[in-house]
Amino acid sequence: MQVVILAGGLGTRLIPITYKTPKVMIEIDGAPFLYYLLELFKRKGFKEVLLLVGYLGRQIESYFGNGNKFGLSISYSFEQQPLGTGGALKNAQDLIDQEFILANGDTYLDFDYSSFIESFYKINKKGLMCVYTNRKKEIQDNVLMDNNTIIKYDKNNSRALSGVDAGILVFKKDILQLIPDYKKISLEDCVYHELIRQKEFFGFTTDKQFLDIGNFQMLKHAKDFLK
Repeated sequence: MQVVILAGGLGTRLIPITYKTPKVMIEIDGAPFLYYLLELFKRKGFKEVLLLVGYLGRQIESYFGNGNKFGLSISYSFEQQPLGTGGALKNAQDLIDQEFILANGDTYLDFDYSSFIESFYKINKKGLMCVYTNRKKEIQDNVLMDNNTIIKYDKNNSRALSGVDAGILVFKKDILQLIPDYKKISLEDCVYHELIRQKEFFGFTTDKQFLDIGNFQMLKHAKDFLK
């Protein structure tokens, strides 16, 4: 299955590092964060990767190229201006397979990808999200499920919610029809809430905590772990 990675963010919470370096290219023990993420996907058996890049994206392309030296096949979709997660996905529609893994380029989750994909085929829905159970409540919940059906997604109010979007999803390409053309928009606004309304969005729970390099504290934790 193709892996599509969102790697076009500005990384504003990591300024001044990200003035000259894309967030996914921040170095950890001699290699960019994205290297560790790609190595994880290769180890899990994935070979085809599409990187959705924008801000300083040529740095990413220059480092990884076509992926041959990393044992992968890597292609790129470039944004000419920031499009958000939804807009970036729509911009790449001609390069995306009928079914695909979608991953945040600034998170890292080592869990059972085989069972995740098997569940996607078994439920036969348009979307499946990996949901971190977050029993210790060390981070803010943003997902509520009922019998594995996602019934609410809210980043601003964690009360009565029961898990965390872990940054790994699998989708049918049909979901791109929910995204308007040539518009800056997030997946949460144009896809997640509509899939919830249609009852086409399920959750796959894991207790494997994910790494996130979104701010300096989380970046330090990721560096310590990946070293």
